[in-house]
Amino acid sequence: MNSTQQLVLRKAVISEVPVIWEILQDAIEQRRLDGSTQWQDGYPNELTIKNDIENGYGYVLTENESILCYAAIIFGKDPAYENIEGKWLSDGDYTVVHRVAVSKLAKGKGIATKLFEKIEGLSIENNIYSIKVDTNFDNVPMLKILDKLKYTYCGEVYLRGSARKAFEKLLH
Repeated sequence: MNSTQQLVLRKAVISEVPVIWEILQDAIEQRRLDGSTQWQDGYPNELTIKNDIENGYGYVLTENESILCYAAIIFGKDPAYENIEGKWLSDGDYTVVHRVAVSKLAKGKGIATKLFEKIEGLSIENNIYSIKVDTNFDNVPMLKILDKLKYTYCGEVYLRGSARKAFEKLLH
């Protein structure tokens, strides 16, 4: 059986916060080891994840019930995206993806790419045909994924006081 068929993207539940937090802590440490400034200021934290889940934004990508990846997926507007230095490809509804973290058990398996492919499907199911995402200038792994998945660089947005690269992909 093809392993990708067992990958399921679903909403996270509160009882999964400890597992998700562990995955995020690994991702935070990985960013630090890569020399990135992203996520080195106490954000995101456990409360961030709880809030995501309570708001219905927290999603996990699982394989045979094992959590491989976490992301906040928001269908709607992100206030930070209203002021872009540059120009978005579209002005309509969009899906926002934040706080992507892959379990170290799944590193190097293209899981983040599969996550974004699943998010595209989920967006289309919700009649949303645009995905917007931002990342740090020095988050090389994420920049590579966005490039591979044909996201378009649109300019800069500011989150919590720092400039981030903003990307958009239109879905058909």
